[in-house]
Amino acid sequence: MTPRRPLPAALAAAALVAALLFALPLAGLVARAPWPRLGAELARAEVRDALLLSLRCSLGAALLSLVLGLPLALWLAEGTSRLRALVRVLVTLPMVLPPVVGGVALLLAFGRQGLVGAPLAHAFGGALPFTTAGVVVAEAYVAMPFFVLTLEAGLRALDPRYAQAAASLGARPWRVLRTVTLPLVAPSLVAGLVAAWARALGEFGATITFAGSLRGETRTLPLAVYAALETSPDAAIALSLVLVAVAALVLFLLRRQWFPGGAR
Repeated sequence: MTPRRPLPAALAAAALVAALLFALPLAGLVARAPWPRLGAELARAEVRDALLLSLRCSLGAALLSLVLGLPLALWLAEGTSRLRALVRVLVTLPMVLPPVVGGVALLLAFGRQGLVGAPLAHAFGGALPFTTAGVVVAEAYVAMPFFVLTLEAGLRALDPRYAQAAASLGARPWRVLRTVTLPLVAPSLVAGLVAAWARALGEFGATITFAGSLRGETRTLPLAVYAALETSPDAAIALSLVLVAVAALVLFLLRRQWFPGGAR
């Protein structure tokens, strides 16, 4: 293997500045963290409520991503039609939209006066906004694309001859899916689920716009960080450290799927 030439000094210095741009905010969190009181801050009732709610809602969003995203990824991976291209754009859109815009769109779709929310409210007397179920929907909206696109990439990389061989031996489509396709793409499926869960856990903009910030009902960890900045900065830093730790753990677990060239 031919050794790479060293970067010019100016480019190396620019790379160092770029790395510092990512490292310094984390260093600020670590330096200002109330380490002696960290356990006490995390044990506060409002922090515990936000943590438990975040876990429930993010796991619910991940489950919803699995139930709805699995058939969608399977369908997208089957071909390259214009309809699939359009649907793929719609799936990808929440990843690039400002989250608050996603929250407004959810309100206009599922609010009491929304396209779907109005008839649902009339039929059942309830609405999704400003409820725990609304948090799950908002988090799933921004998290499901990570699952769908990750699984679709795994499905497209799969050698179709395995499924064809199973079908030639008489296996029905459901059995081929259950015993051949899904086991072979299990790493991509797990990676997509973990990524969707982590994105749901860290969601802020769509959640606060669509579900509000009601303690014990819709105030998740990111919303609790925002609320604590004014009243208890130490609690905000402690919660931020929890979210950073979760994100770092997710990156470590997914290093082989996302960074195959640098994973060891």
